[in-house]
Amino acid sequence: MALATFAAGCFWGVEAAFRELPGVETTRVGYIGGHTDNPSYRDVCTDRTGHAEAVEVTYDPDAVSFERLLETFWEIHDPTTVNRQGPDVGSQYRSAIFYRTAEEREAAERSRERLQGSGRYPGTVVTEIVPATKFYEAEEYHQQYLEANPHGYCGLGGTGVSCPVGVAGL
Repeated sequence: MALATFAAGCFWGVEAAFRELPGVETTRVGYIGGHTDNPSYRDVCTDRTGHAEAVEVTYDPDAVSFERLLETFWEIHDPTTVNRQGPDVGSQYRSAIFYRTAEEREAAERSRERLQGSGRYPGTVVTEIVPATKFYEAEEYHQQYLEANPHGYCGLGGTGVSCPVGVAGL
């Protein structure tokens, strides 16, 4: 199994999108990329912890590639908005890929460059590609939230823009 961590707005919708992919074994939502130890949801919502709402994806690389995860990531949110997805505003809603290996970093950077060059978005792709730091699991009621609350709020609506062929390296 391998791990990948993505931030793309409200973690409820991000998690739901990744859980649909064959080869994804488990997911958990939480907080990463900040300077506060053991943050709570309330802490992160103050926009003072530096953490992003994120999803940690455990996947079988023989069944789903990191590049396929990148493709899903690019399709589920608007990577051109700084600290915002839909009505959700704050640094905790930023677009970020948290890499663990040089290969992941390179794949993420290549895919970001290809997406930017594809002309699919009029603006600049602002997604951060940064080393993974400690991941703090969110409170239990956030885990698989949209499965337990199928009509629950999700600030992600996707962009209607499909990931162009070759962007994610597929």
